[in-house]
Amino acid sequence: MYAIVEINGQQFKAEAGKKLFVHHIQGAEGGATVEFEKVLLVDNDGNVTVGVPTIAGAKVVCEVVSPLVKGDKVLVFHKKRRKGHRKLNGHRQQFTELTIKEVVA
Repeated sequence: MYAIVEINGQQFKAEAGKKLFVHHIQGAEGGATVEFEKVLLVDNDGNVTVGVPTIAGAKVVCEVVSPLVKGDKVLVFHKKRRKGHRKLNGHRQQFTELTIKEVVA
């Protein structure tokens, strides 16, 4: 059984026991339980239910493993030719690590 759930504006495939790295959730603490109710689709052993736009009564229950995880560094380089202008900037996105406990449909 799996579900497609919207978390912080992004869609994720959620199965029990899997780990997710989602954009940083404000106020989340390690070990806390978080529920997401914007379930867009549920597949229960071939029986697919599609929400309009969400499925009423369905939710995904997750546990916060780590409230703040930094992603890989992305380097952004700007250059203007023949001007001697160069600019290098780095960015590391902040994520929250979740473990999916169950999908309730």
